[in-house]
Amino acid sequence: MGVIARLGRSIRARLALFAGIAMALLCLTTSSALLWMIYTTTVDIHTQDAVGTTLTVAHLVKESELPLLDSLDVWGVQVVDPRGQVVTATSDLAGSPRLTTAAPPPGTTDHVAHACDLPGLSDGCHITAIFRVYQQDGDWLVYAFRPRPPWYAAPGVIAFLVLSSAALVVLTWYGVSHVVAKTLAPVNRITGRLAEITAGGGGMRVPVPENADEIRALAETANRTLAQLEEAMEQQRRFASDASHDLRSPITAMRTEVEEALLTPGETDWQKVGGKLLGSLDRLQNIVTDLLTLAKLDAGAPARLGPVDLGELVTAEVARPCTKEVRVSVQPGVVVTGDRLRLARLLSNLLDNAERHAERTIAVIVRRNGVAVLEVLDDGAGIAPEHREMVFRRFTRLDASRSRDAGGTGLGLPIAREIARTHGGTLRIEDSDAGARFVLRMPVRTE
Repeated sequence: MGVIARLGRSIRARLALFAGIAMALLCLTTSSALLWMIYTTTVDIHTQDAVGTTLTVAHLVKESELPLLDSLDVWGVQVVDPRGQVVTATSDLAGSPRLTTAAPPPGTTDHVAHACDLPGLSDGCHITAIFRVYQQDGDWLVYAFRPRPPWYAAPGVIAFLVLSSAALVVLTWYGVSHVVAKTLAPVNRITGRLAEITAGGGGMRVPVPENADEIRALAETANRTLAQLEEAMEQQRRFASDASHDLRSPITAMRTEVEEALLTPGETDWQKVGGKLLGSLDRLQNIVTDLLTLAKLDAGAPARLGPVDLGELVTAEVARPCTKEVRVSVQPGVVVTGDRLRLARLLSNLLDNAERHAERTIAVIVRRNGVAVLEVLDDGAGIAPEHREMVFRRFTRLDASRSRDAGGTGLGLPIAREIARTHGGTLRIEDSDAGARFVLRMPVRTE
């Protein structure tokens, strides 16, 4: 329990630290966004004030009432005549030379610019609103200057954001640490129980707390995971049992043949015995080869990817001898990205399965329908919908087909589906008018 207690303290400290860092980052992001909003809003307010001032003064210029400028409640204004001379200005700029030569673009009456270090104004940058007034003697220009606010808008804003962010980080640290401390008791019990569960501890479950919803959900999830683990272990045991049975069958057959031959060595047809032994060895070799293939696929062995034309692949595979009639319908140009050898193995497994179950004919179709589609159909008895997923389990052969599927290893279809999965595709059994219809779908190769 001392280890669990130390683990609990470590978890509490780390969660509090992570929560504090997360809150600090959130505060930083939120504060930055808020500062930017305040800054842009302040800039817009100053800009609108400057523009409104230029419009007011421009009206005076139009009406030749410039002497009334001093009576207006405006500041930071210069009026420049067509000769470029400052005609009048507000009292704060009285006697100052023309501060800028900026003007609205040709054909426009107004313009807003930003200028820095203007003579006669305070240090820093200013928003400059310019309005062009068309008069008989030429174009007059009205300038209104407003200081551009700093990036933090105002000292009080940055102070408020820093203090509030620090308070939120401290509160988050304390709150998370307190909550985690209260919730760790049931977690420690669950941890202790999990530590007692071993690979051979089937049926064991963790305690489910009565009150804490989150911890109860954790315990229930852990119990569901343990149930799935038990099921996976049971499947593994069944797989090992089936594999040992399928491996033992040809070995037993070979041993029986050899023992019978040794009982009457003088009367034994050793050539016949050798033929039977070779048949059993072939089956044993096929099972071992399929097991090794599955092991490589399960381990994620790298594939040699490249362009594969499914039509060409089908044409090459159906050219081999077959006891049933094979009908091929191929749409040209259906190209996928994959390992040609593995895709050939997939198709070969589907054809072998179809050959064992077909009555007279096998159909192979390659087409393109948004994705590459490969279909293998037989005219046999078919597979009931409730058994369509079962046939993809390893070492599974349906009872109704065992007499006809004696040549199979029970691994061909699982290998085919695993190859499809590693290529980003799917392999399913779909409805058909007669027999079984295996459908492979894969992404089309894009150049």
